[in-house]
Amino acid sequence: MDDFEKYIKENRYLFDEQRADKSKIWDNIESRLNTPKSIVVWRFPILKFAASILILVGAFSIINMYLNSGLNYNNQNNIVNQELRDIDTYYKDLVSFQVQLVKNSSKLQDKEKEEFLSFMDELDEEYNTLKLEMKKNLNNEYILEAIVNNYKKRIELIENLLEQINNSKKSNENEGYIL
Repeated sequence: MDDFEKYIKENRYLFDEQRADKSKIWDNIESRLNTPKSIVVWRFPILKFAASILILVGAFSIINMYLNSGLNYNNQNNIVNQELRDIDTYYKDLVSFQVQLVKNSSKLQDKEKEEFLSFMDELDEEYNTLKLEMKKNLNNEYILEAIVNNYKKRIELIENLLEQINNSKKSNENEGYIL
């Protein structure tokens, strides 16, 4: 053991008697620091009022942005719905006109008319299913395309049937005039 350790062991009781006074130490440190006094902002009523206004304006802006984004989505849905209604109206009128031509045709037998109209009813059911699917997912272009294709298929079938009726009518008229 060296002399320093020996001295500490012999005079240990002297070290235990003196304790550091923490309050004196901190007072001494604070007196040496040049810190400005802090100003409590919330003591002034005008600043409280200004902060309240800022909070309200911020909350209003966030709510407004949220509502406007929802309205834009609804506007897009309305545009899609309007487009679907326009397509639907156009093709429904065209199909109903041509179906009426088939119904009024005197060249078709009742059985042929019933078969044709039952097939058209099946296409109507397919259309209604597509329309329900479209309501579930308005942005799906495939469903809209399937609806248009359904209408085109109906129109094509009707046009083919009417063309066959007209061709048979022409061939019957030609047969009557043979000399």
